[in-house]
Amino acid sequence: MQENKLGVMPIRKLIWNMSLPIIASMLVQALYNVVDSMFVAMLSQDALTAVSLAFSAQQLMIGLATGTAVGVNAMMGRALGARQQERADKVAINGIFLAFVGFAISAVLGLCFSNALFTFQTKQQHIIDMGNSYLHIITGCSFGLFGQVMFERLLQGTGRSIYSMYTQGTGAIINIILDPVFIFVLKLGVAGAAIATVIGQCCGCVLAFYFNRKKNTDIHLHFRHFRPDWRIVGGIYAIGIPSVIMMAIGSVMTFLMNKILITYHAAHETAATAFGVFFKINSLIFMPVFGLNNGVVPIVAYNYGAQNRKRMMETVKRSVTYASCIMLFGMIVFLTVPQLLMKIFSAGDELMAVGVPCLRIISLSFALAGACIALGSTLQALGKSVYSMITSFIRQLVVLIPAAFLLARYGTAVGNSNLVWWSYPIAEIAALAVTVCCFIHVYKTIICKIPLNGIEKPQE
Repeated sequence: MQENKLGVMPIRKLIWNMSLPIIASMLVQALYNVVDSMFVAMLSQDALTAVSLAFSAQQLMIGLATGTAVGVNAMMGRALGARQQERADKVAINGIFLAFVGFAISAVLGLCFSNALFTFQTKQQHIIDMGNSYLHIITGCSFGLFGQVMFERLLQGTGRSIYSMYTQGTGAIINIILDPVFIFVLKLGVAGAAIATVIGQCCGCVLAFYFNRKKNTDIHLHFRHFRPDWRIVGGIYAIGIPSVIMMAIGSVMTFLMNKILITYHAAHETAATAFGVFFKINSLIFMPVFGLNNGVVPIVAYNYGAQNRKRMMETVKRSVTYASCIMLFGMIVFLTVPQLLMKIFSAGDELMAVGVPCLRIISLSFALAGACIALGSTLQALGKSVYSMITSFIRQLVVLIPAAFLLARYGTAVGNSNLVWWSYPIAEIAALAVTVCCFIHVYKTIICKIPLNGIEKPQE
């Protein structure tokens, strides 16, 4: 049986072989998010605010899609590493089924609770109306998103990252082309931006499905007589649910942060818009790191299944180093040219005054975030996503939101609303400390007991 490259290719080459196509596709994805918001900002700052306030709901939806895919990737990688072909196929098929269950859940929640989401964050009715029209389309037509994420992860999990680059790139480029058409030519406003987004996602989904059927020989997708295997579903979510919860925590954090900013920051809705702009721009830095780690997860999972500690640890060390370098570069960019970044979104004087210190202060947390993300992805690959979930909970809800609340109120009292942004560096320090402790525990209890070169049999 021919060896999978995940088990034999030199790690330095393998990491980039797996990750570069994903990084390229995710950079295109991040660029489309920026361009999407850039076109929306041309309508008005209120339109950009509406899209920014919808971001927490989009996070929740994306979290459900990617969290399920993380569980599928980890289980499938272990099965392939252990040469369990039938089990790998079953994991893939059940993952596709769960992706479309996730779409149904997102569509119902989006249609039922969209208005409540916006009215809790702002009282400006025109912002609420624009936000509802945008979110109804995004969630109600999210089958493209869920399908694209799952099919792309199946490609990535079997070492075919280059095809996921094609699918993400195709979807993003279609979106970028259609944005001005639907927003300005057809005069659909923010609803036009949403329509362009879902069309791009559907095109990416169809292409990713085609590649899995025609190019992915490591798994076999046979849907005839399919019945959900609830044991496999349980295994997927045992790994994936912590990732879903992590993204849900991020969604809650964004929602609460917007509320804090609108209530206590001197600039109110403008501060929430600046915060949304930060998330759009920082995706250009974080997406390459996430792409790197999406490539690393199947490497660690495969070599865990093959019981090869040496390859696992070399992968972990290199991923931490590479991720930290990317994040340090991003921090330097945010510190030196924040005005240029804000101008991308047609920022006026008021938005510029709030956005520049926002970008500079929050970017200080980047110095620690790279190692945190890399170690968290390793924990997920080993089936210990719960530790990443705990870290995310501590970072965003135990530390970040209380710190933001206290600093926002204190900043208002002393006339310095920019103090609220320091909650991010504070939270990242706590997150890194917890992540390192969790990784040390997993190393002592699991990793160090694995044979060094995969030659010896694993201990009973």
